[in-house]
Amino acid sequence: MSRFVLLEHTGHPDDPTGRHFDLLLEQADACETWRLADIPRVEQPAVVATQLPDHRLVWLDRLEGEVSGGRGFARRVDSGSYVYLNTTSANEERVVEVTGETLSGVLTITRTEAFLSQ
Repeated sequence: MSRFVLLEHTGHPDDPTGRHFDLLLEQADACETWRLADIPRVEQPAVVATQLPDHRLVWLDRLEGEVSGGRGFARRVDSGSYVYLNTTSANEERVVEVTGETLSGVLTITRTEAFLSQ
């Protein structure tokens, strides 16, 4: 199993709400990353997910810290392990099973926009 981390990210200059969540999925040399409008909850409406450029693996072990380049502050909300259950051939959707304290269950992540610049 690979690791995941859910970060609360505040103060990013490109974030009109001032707060979002980053879901990082460990890969071999970086973390596939998705910006989430909120924390996904069972039997609640879907959460908007926007794929971001890969993040550094160091964020899997950090509890909190300033984001480089004056892009705000991030703190860990949850972490644990995950497995891919399915990936579409066009890379538009991921189905992962996560096991963490806050997030636990099957997430279907559908890309809604192109990569955001960082």
